Amino acid sequence: MTLNDIDKTILSHLQADSSISIVELARKIKLSQPATHARIKRLEEAGLIRGYVALVDREKAGFDLLCFIHITMQLNQHKQIQKYTDAIRAMPEVLECHHITGEYDYLLKAVVRNRHELERFVNGKLTSLPGIARIHTSLVFTEVKSTTALPLYSSAEGDK
Repeated sequence: MTLNDIDKTILSHLQADSSISIVELARKIKLSQPATHARIKRLEEAGLIRGYVALVDREKAGFDLLCFIHITMQLNQHKQIQKYTDAIRAMPEVLECHHITGEYDYLLKAVVRNRHELERFVNGKLTSLPGIARIHTSLVFTEVKSTTALPLYSSAEGDK
């Protein structure tokens, strides 16, 4: 699906605040309410909008530690990888899991409340998974930038 400028503007507004009303969004983009609603429905049906969520402040919710965990697998056998990925998907501590290239096989972004939970998570949950050869954990001191918004306009477009 090709996005035109109106689609990009709608998506940008929804990424900034998905609770915006159709009335307010239509006013901001200078389009009628029915036309705005129809465009949003088209974007949803095309799969560009996967859902709407509330972004919870992790620290205020009590999750003090944000961690990046690199995992190296012993062997990359399909059956073993499937068990691993199924187990990771079931772990609420894991916010993101990426199969990556390079020195490690997977990169996890995980949250825990404190160092005791981190120890239980790594030593209890992760090390018990089949096929893991090595785990390397990094703790985040400061989140310099954290966003879910995609850059829908290139820097050249955004300067217009």
